[in-house]
Amino acid sequence: MTATTLLFRDDAYATSCEARVVATTPEGGVILDRTVFYAQGGGQPGDVGTLVKANGDRFAITNTVYGADRSQVVHLVGTEAAAQFQEGETVELQLDWPRRLKRMRVHTALHLLSVVLPYPVTGGSIGEGDGRLDFDIPDAGLDKAEITERLNALVQRDAPVTDRWITDEELDANPGLVKTMSVKPPRGSGRVRLVEIEGIDLQPCGGTHVRRTGEIGTVAITDIEKKGKQNRRVRMSLVD
Repeated sequence: MTATTLLFRDDAYATSCEARVVATTPEGGVILDRTVFYAQGGGQPGDVGTLVKANGDRFAITNTVYGADRSQVVHLVGTEAAAQFQEGETVELQLDWPRRLKRMRVHTALHLLSVVLPYPVTGGSIGEGDGRLDFDIPDAGLDKAEITERLNALVQRDAPVTDRWITDEELDANPGLVKTMSVKPPRGSGRVRLVEIEGIDLQPCGGTHVRRTGEIGTVAITDIEKKGKQNRRVRMSLVD
């Protein structure tokens, strides 16, 4: 089985690539040997865009997901469209970049939010220009304006955002790196990807991020909901 090379891990700003068709799926997916499309997971939606055949025919990719064993990435185009692809043919992937970039900005901002509110994270999601984190907070009294001010202060530091890999054993020796209670870092490959915001944050993450916090732009906390005795849902949106 040919694993899909995840080009977005090396360059989250790559918007297109050539790839070879490995297989198609009964659900209307096309599996490629390489991709710049992020596959749905960790609260971040799968990328959308266009799959282009050598003859110029274009097919809309409506979502990107992992296959059953997570070594392959499936680009969903629909059953009729998938039937038009043959194993071994070369195609071009074209990413819906404006949508991805918003998700990258939101994802990095949520990492900053986990610093402003240093509580265990029980859930989260990334939308189109907005996102949320759920926190295990024993006491309420959160103030939207104060959190917004502290969050934007971190954004304006324009700190570099980088990634590196550590072994499973190194992660086990540093359990404090894991902030999320509901979503654990992917294990099994022997290594775990860390995303670092210089001088601010370090945590395991497989998602896509901007290169510097200044690229996030201005953000605002739009709502704080009580979801249980000790659970608060904090919603955030990009302002510009």
